[in-house]
Amino acid sequence: MKIADVVVDRVRFPAQPSFVWRAGLPGSEPELVGGLLRVLTDEGVEGVALTRRGVILEDIVERRLRGELVGQDPLQREWLWHRVWELDRIEEMPIYVLGLVDIALWDLAGKMLGVPTYQLLGGFRTKIPAYASTVTFSSVAEYLEVADQCAELGYRAIKLHAWGDARRDAELAQSLRGHVGSGVDLMYDGSAGFDLPDAVYLGRALSEAGYLWYEEPIREFSVTSYRWLAERVEVPLLVAETSDGAHMNTADFIASGCASFVRTSTALKGGFTGAMRIAHTADSFRLRAEVHGGGLPNVHLCMAIPNTTYYESLVYTNPVVREDLVDSDGMVHAPVAPGTGVSAKDLPG
Repeated sequence: MKIADVVVDRVRFPAQPSFVWRAGLPGSEPELVGGLLRVLTDEGVEGVALTRRGVILEDIVERRLRGELVGQDPLQREWLWHRVWELDRIEEMPIYVLGLVDIALWDLAGKMLGVPTYQLLGGFRTKIPAYASTVTFSSVAEYLEVADQCAELGYRAIKLHAWGDARRDAELAQSLRGHVGSGVDLMYDGSAGFDLPDAVYLGRALSEAGYLWYEEPIREFSVTSYRWLAERVEVPLLVAETSDGAHMNTADFIASGCASFVRTSTALKGGFTGAMRIAHTADSFRLRAEVHGGGLPNVHLCMAIPNTTYYESLVYTNPVVREDLVDSDGMVHAPVAPGTGVSAKDLPG
């Protein structure tokens, strides 16, 4: 079997409801031209991967990827993963593009063998609880209202994206703990909004409130700043979400001693291959590798690795609407279709 062509089908993503990640940081996006990457083979089997950045993907496929991939064996995933990273040295591809070919190749392999991708990766579980990952709401009262709705919809835990004001966010975090009690896992995501002093202030409040993790309070350019933060707070840090380099960069965060959790994902860490390398690296140090973001590829990743605890389900409206992949008990179940299950008929628009 050989790769016969690599094409991008443009698809429409409708505008999202208006929301922000923290004060002054845009969240929602207008109607977009997305892209369905299709890796076609001479035996009629194809693999696909989806992105909201179709025009950018189309340009990179035309200039860099098609010529590299056509004629290659699609089952040589490790080789092709390395080749894409070699091309990144001269192209500096956006981080969300680096894993798309790999996702498509894992999808193709699953379809060829007639099994879901997570089983090829090494199936570990068939269901996992979801946490409600909020956007930024207007007030403490609204967050508490949203938390009540999430509980009614079956969500087992809640992660805050708040305002990016250390003192205001600390008040919110402690109010939410008092509201939901000690039996609900709570997490906090700083969306890289703080310098070290404010990150320390907020981290101490999160520790007092018993938060499960403290995620990306500072931009992830400096491993040293995270090491200093870890020395000053007791709340476990979740690190290496947006840092480039897959397992290579994540290993530096782990070696510094600052990590209790690391982020892994198909979208930001080089597809399934990069994400699995991160999970295995973390597991060797008995750390957790929590899967970042939703969608079918990340459901497969959650089912494949032992050292993750939740699926991230975005809650971006009030009233809250539960994601389709999450059932009434707050659980996400393993896909049963061959490959990843992503196809043109499931696309928005």
